Amino acid sequence: MSSSLSSSASSSSPAPHPYWLLAAVCLAAIGMPLRFTGPAVALPAIHAALGGSPVQLNWVTNAFMLSFGGTLMAAGALADAYGRKRVFVLGLLLILLGSLFAVCAPGIVWFDLARAAQGLGAAAAFAAGTAALAQVFDGAARTRAFSLIGTSFGAGLASGALLAGWLGERFGWQAVMWSPALVSLAALAIGAACMRESRNPQAMGLDVPGTLSFTGALSLLTLGVLQAPDSGWGSPWVIGALAGAVLLGLVFVAIERRVAHPMLDLTLFRYPRFVGVQLLASAPAYAFVVLLVLLPIRFVGLEGRDVAETGRLMLALSGLILVVPTLAAWLAHRFSAGAISAVGLLVCAVGLYALGRCAPGAAPRELLLPLLLIGGGIGLPWGLMDGLAVGVVPRERAGMASGIFNTVRVAGEGIALALVGAALTALVAARLAHLPGVGAMASGSPAASQAAQQVTTGGLQQALALLPGLDRAAVLQVYGDAFATLLLGLAAVTVLTAVVVFAFLRGEEQAQGAEAALNCPAS
Repeated sequence: MSSSLSSSASSSSPAPHPYWLLAAVCLAAIGMPLRFTGPAVALPAIHAALGGSPVQLNWVTNAFMLSFGGTLMAAGALADAYGRKRVFVLGLLLILLGSLFAVCAPGIVWFDLARAAQGLGAAAAFAAGTAALAQVFDGAARTRAFSLIGTSFGAGLASGALLAGWLGERFGWQAVMWSPALVSLAALAIGAACMRESRNPQAMGLDVPGTLSFTGALSLLTLGVLQAPDSGWGSPWVIGALAGAVLLGLVFVAIERRVAHPMLDLTLFRYPRFVGVQLLASAPAYAFVVLLVLLPIRFVGLEGRDVAETGRLMLALSGLILVVPTLAAWLAHRFSAGAISAVGLLVCAVGLYALGRCAPGAAPRELLLPLLLIGGGIGLPWGLMDGLAVGVVPRERAGMASGIFNTVRVAGEGIALALVGAALTALVAARLAHLPGVGAMASGSPAASQAAQQVTTGGLQQALALLPGLDRAAVLQVYGDAFATLLLGLAAVTVLTAVVVFAFLRGEEQAQGAEAALNCPAS
């Protein structure tokens, strides 16, 4: 461990022990997956209380992911320029305010706005916290510190669904929203008392044009994909949103290539190792994270399982994330990061394929092994990603590195959720047209499209009302076939990612183990 080379704090008092800082950041990390998984489990109760269309219900998750992913790089830049402690504390305060706003929301639109505020706060807290850690931990200590962050995420993921189910049954959906707020409050208390201020003296502040163009592109892309199942891919609104996303993306690249101090240093993409880390960051989005939303909807909204059983099944999916990252850090001393990550992704792909063969209503014992394979497999790269991310740039630019990596990861999760949801809706609608009793109803007809949207958001009874003559078993069979096709596609993409990541991350410096990888700048 060493003191920060970029610290601007000047105090004659002894510095708090770095592990207090680590405790604060780990608590903040625990709260983030709680904010992600909890509302997914409580979505039926939130729908019953606040109403909302399928598109508005999709924004319960996507509003958080979009604001989180769209502002991470900006948060990292602000932390480097204006102080990591300041941004960390302000982020946690915004999370608490967003939680208060969510439980008091009079309708689903206001609830979605509160979720967006929570995402902004989470971006600030996470980018600033991980950048601060990179200033006080070096070498093997840094490896262990970032491994603990991965384990903290695992703790949040492992307990999130089970805790949300229990709180929702006992105290209502509002308690689900308060539980991560209490964790954030603990992180705030420790961080405010024990975190020392630090900043990068060479930082030039926020790249406003780059931030606005990037966030705008991401917002329009998500909006277009989410709106497509409802309005159709040929809708002028959808086409306009997607075209606007492409245009703003090109504007962002042009801006970043010309400004003296870009938010995203595009020259880093010349290095295969940097590209490999970004690909690795996106892998959990479609191989794991989408299931944290889709499976509670399937188990509770469609299959009629109670929330306690759903929580236990989700624990099987995410529980190994609690321990496997530590195993990955140990293995990294003996094997390359590329090999470890590739093996984990291949194991995850096998689990996705096996889960797709489980029909709706399958016994929990049939689901157990596929869920364990998915969670255990993705846990291997999960344990390496955070540490590798801050090793691709010099330590004084750790805020930028953290922002880039986590932007790719979280923005990828938001986009994956939108794309996978749209794909599942399209698959269900296409299969509905072939059912006896649907008659001349085409997959693109309004009724079929609306029914498919209701099914994929857990509204089975609403879907049956739109499809007279069909029973519950027939609709569940359609959903099961569509879900199996979707998981087969996700498994194929995961296998491809494993091959590419192995090719980009292998090499002599990776074979030297985690410590060398984390200390080698990409220059």
